[in-house]
Amino acid sequence: MNNPLRAQVAFGCAQLAEADSRLKALIETFGPPELERGGDPYQALVRSIIYQQISGKAARAIYNRFLAIFPNSRFPSPQELSQVNIDHLRAAGLSQRKAEYVTGIGQTFLDHEFLGKTIDSLSDIEVSEKLTSIRGVGQWTADMFMIFTLARLDILPLNDQGIRNGMETFFELDHLPVAEEMLELTEHWKPYRSIASWYMWKVVDEAFEWVED
Repeated sequence: MNNPLRAQVAFGCAQLAEADSRLKALIETFGPPELERGGDPYQALVRSIIYQQISGKAARAIYNRFLAIFPNSRFPSPQELSQVNIDHLRAAGLSQRKAEYVTGIGQTFLDHEFLGKTIDSLSDIEVSEKLTSIRGVGQWTADMFMIFTLARLDILPLNDQGIRNGMETFFELDHLPVAEEMLELTEHWKPYRSIASWYMWKVVDEAFEWVED
């Protein structure tokens, strides 16, 4: 296995399967998550803002209309985004607030190098603090960025509705778990809570049902 990240994910899955028999069933059914490190931080943050709090299908449509605003439908540079007319973004389907947020991200990256070459030396907490200092970037966006752009393996997105729904089903609760409860329930998933979180999304998306022994 030549891909170091893939090897880490495979090892993490093995550890999780050993620690949690019900999680083992999910791992055997769906295989390991395909997490990849990379992508431009600036583009990833803009996409995250566009995708916030709406369905994937609607977000993809808005994202494509967003790209169509710019020459050749390519992703805008920070300068282009910082200077785009808000009305054009609104016409593409972004709310007023999201339009302001994405132009603000363009200005942030235009003004100074943000999350540059030193990002790999930063802890999860430090990355989160840097990200959430940007207007419009909340903890959910920071968590998605750390999982899907930086491939950090021990992130538990406490504010994600899908994960809360998945955990309600997975742990057979009669309520949606709150943050403190989620942390307590997943203590045995450390240090691979990003991987386990991916399976909580699967529980919801695939309507997974367990067959008890």
